[in-house]
Amino acid sequence: MTRDDRLYAFIVARTSRSRSKIRRISIHKRWLKPATALLCLVLCAALYGLYGMFRAAQHLKIEQENSRLRVENEKQRQQLEKLENRVDAIEDTSRRIAEISGTPVPEGESKQEGNGRGAGGPLVEMDAQAIAAVETRAVQLEQELRTYESALRERARIPSIWPVAGGETTDSFGGRRDPFGGSSSEFHSGQDISAERGTPVYAAGVATVKFAGTQSGYGQVIILDHGDGITTRYGHLSKLEVVAGQQLARGEMIGRVGSTGRSTGPHLHYEVRINEEPVNPRAYLPAPREQHDRVTCAQP
Repeated sequence: MTRDDRLYAFIVARTSRSRSKIRRISIHKRWLKPATALLCLVLCAALYGLYGMFRAAQHLKIEQENSRLRVENEKQRQQLEKLENRVDAIEDTSRRIAEISGTPVPEGESKQEGNGRGAGGPLVEMDAQAIAAVETRAVQLEQELRTYESALRERARIPSIWPVAGGETTDSFGGRRDPFGGSSSEFHSGQDISAERGTPVYAAGVATVKFAGTQSGYGQVIILDHGDGITTRYGHLSKLEVVAGQQLARGEMIGRVGSTGRSTGPHLHYEVRINEEPVNPRAYLPAPREQHDRVTCAQP
């Protein structure tokens, strides 16, 4: 008896009440293992393909996320750069305000890093919201500093420091006896400050040199225009250090004490005028004990 090495499978294609058709498919046993192996191989290939597609989808998602992060990082970098520029602008404004107000700036102060100074603290990364909050505050601070700077610049024009450091006040504003003798009296239009010949004389406020030369009675004199009708005069100078039209900062040296013109000895004749009318300079000057410090601090 021969052994049938075939496998039979019967598939009913169509049935009815009257008849049915049956198709017989036979597969030889020797093809079963290769067919199974081929099927496994196809399934493995399909699974590998699905796995590859899954990995490709993950890679694409990661690339998209990285691209988004790069865009956000670039945006934050630009925001930080703008913030650094704002901080630099605030520092510059602070320095200008310090110069205007006469506050000394510490030596060695610099915007550059790596100056050897210690620095540290916990690392706290700034997100976009934190950067935006700091940037908003920086804008507000800039506006406040600009307003304060404008007010200080306006104040700096007022002649409010002693024009000579360490001098001694002598004849004041108003009536006085003739210093050259006699019983007559005269009107003194300024404040005399006695000092040694050659002592530096400083601008009492931000101004433009209106006149620098010789006038009758004043000798060598400098007239400064502070704006809004305010002028100051510095008479009897031994030397002029400025020229007409020159722009001056408060506390800038303009000349040296002398005894030129109608003078009995080395001193500075100092006047303050409003619309060419002399007013008492003492109303604009600090207490005498402060004059040396005020002049020193006011120098740029």
